[in-house]
Amino acid sequence: MWGYLSMLPAFLAVWAVASIWTVFAIAVSNRTVNLTEGIPYISLCGSYPPQSCIFSQLLNMGAAMAAWICILRYHQLRDWGVGKWPNQMILWSGLLCALGTSVVGNFQQKNQQATHLTGAFFALFVGHLYFWLQLLLSWRMKSLPQPGAPWIRPLRLVLCSLCTVLMVAMVILHTWLLRSASAACEWAVAMLLFTLFGLLAVDFSGLDSCTLCLQPGSSLSPPPPASPISLQAQPAQAL
Repeated sequence: MWGYLSMLPAFLAVWAVASIWTVFAIAVSNRTVNLTEGIPYISLCGSYPPQSCIFSQLLNMGAAMAAWICILRYHQLRDWGVGKWPNQMILWSGLLCALGTSVVGNFQQKNQQATHLTGAFFALFVGHLYFWLQLLLSWRMKSLPQPGAPWIRPLRLVLCSLCTVLMVAMVILHTWLLRSASAACEWAVAMLLFTLFGLLAVDFSGLDSCTLCLQPGSSLSPPPPASPISLQAQPAQAL
């Protein structure tokens, strides 16, 4: 049964794809980017107003959804028996990806280039690591549940491998000053990462809901109720 939690990764994928292509369309329509000069980087499309404001808002909302998905995934892997350290490594790589996405949206390339590039590194490279770690974990732990069809894991392997190739090509092409080709690789990497996030809907298909439990600290814990034996012993001691 597919509950609302399983729809969250799919909704994030659709949201992210619609967001960056909407910003691209606005940038082309108001001529802040010129397609005759080549394919622009995603960040360049969102660097100028008014689309820079839309870019920031859409990425912030996407980053919040991505962080929530990473937290849900952490608890799911913990319930499946994944150890503390590998699970925390996966969690933090996912949260850094979400943080980097927010930084990319809020610190435009033409205003804060160093901060923007740092956020892009977390969003793309660390986000790419997030899915590789989960894929390697699924191959290492044979007892780990594999929801969905048998072809889901090979599909993830293909997507992660293709993402790796494109990221290496993006860096090399950018170094060779082939910016249009490098930008095309960046758009492809973004689409692949969104697809990988959307595939988590398969893993969440068995989740019905989640519950938040608060545990009081030791100083706030209520005193344990007195047992009948202790209540009877107090008058005896007083006598």
